[in-house]
Amino acid sequence: MRIEESDIPAPSNAEDDLSDLIGVVMEMGQPSAELENIPSPALPVAGEPARLPGHLEDLAARARTYVEAASSANTRRAYASDWKHFSSWCRRQGLAVLPPDPQVVGLYVTACASGTATADKKANAVATIERRLSSLCWNYAQRGQPLDRRDRHIATVLAGIRNTHAAPPRQKEAILPEDLIAMLETLPRATLRGLRDRAMLLLGFAGALRRSEIVGLDVGRDQTEDGRGWIEVFPGKGLLITLRGKTGWREVEIGRGSADATCPVAALETWLKFARIAHGPLFRRVTGRGRTVGAHRLNDQEVARLIKKTALAAGVRGDLTEGERAQKFAGHSLRAGLASSAEVDERYVQKQLGHASAEMTRKYQRRRDRFRVNLTKASGL
Repeated sequence: MRIEESDIPAPSNAEDDLSDLIGVVMEMGQPSAELENIPSPALPVAGEPARLPGHLEDLAARARTYVEAASSANTRRAYASDWKHFSSWCRRQGLAVLPPDPQVVGLYVTACASGTATADKKANAVATIERRLSSLCWNYAQRGQPLDRRDRHIATVLAGIRNTHAAPPRQKEAILPEDLIAMLETLPRATLRGLRDRAMLLLGFAGALRRSEIVGLDVGRDQTEDGRGWIEVFPGKGLLITLRGKTGWREVEIGRGSADATCPVAALETWLKFARIAHGPLFRRVTGRGRTVGAHRLNDQEVARLIKKTALAAGVRGDLTEGERAQKFAGHSLRAGLASSAEVDERYVQKQLGHASAEMTRKYQRRRDRFRVNLTKASGL
């Protein structure tokens, strides 16, 4: 939620309350309680109660809900962490955090690139620096004091950092069908945890789902406040997943497999049956030595850990050391696996991954024939 100071009307007796409400809403936009209480002209001073009339309290509560819904929990945590990182650096340098100063921010990103921003002397990657800068812009905007990242003190320095330190992207290894089958064999078939993990791996692969999308699913529509989508089973045909993603709602169709052992729909039905789940989060914690299914959904980090653990246990990429293999696999390995192995027209793969462009989909296709179109021969050479 972005509110410019120029949008706030000059206060009168009636408008005082409106200005206070705007300040409260902006304060609600702060991503985490761990942010420092730094007052700004558009916010109430820390410790002073907001003068909010009672009839607007429900409206403020709803506004707070919308502010939180504007970004994911992971994004808000990243914003909070980056702001804390910047604030700590400013404090050590004796610099003011507010108001936003492009020259100070330019020095900060320089420190991040050179490894002097923290005591460990570790330089940040270009992608990390760009994320930190985006976080600062967001945090400043919430305080009604926008930061102009196009200012020469920032833009020129950042361009130089990109030219000096930018490196090709390091892609995660694709989990191919033969790898996935080997990974499934490492999971116990007679435990609830094993049934759950099989369903997550198969569903994540066949749907080309992100790890947050896997754990964000509910059994049905509008069943939980933190749900990011739901499933619908079509007997004899397959499964329809409705997801709320970064760019809006999308549907993902998952057909039945050629064998029950590798069918994502059968694996999901088995998990739901034995876990006795008919409502709420689809994938939950299993406790009590694998005998009890909890009520709360899994964290998305559990998906990444599952992929790493089963890939290592199955010996995927056994030509590498264990440390190298551990770095090769993550949540995106399932998405890359489907994109690389599905022998269908590219537009169907693009739709399954939810990409706006075919070029983005091609980045996930590890086994794509890059020389299928030979412009050298086509030109007559």
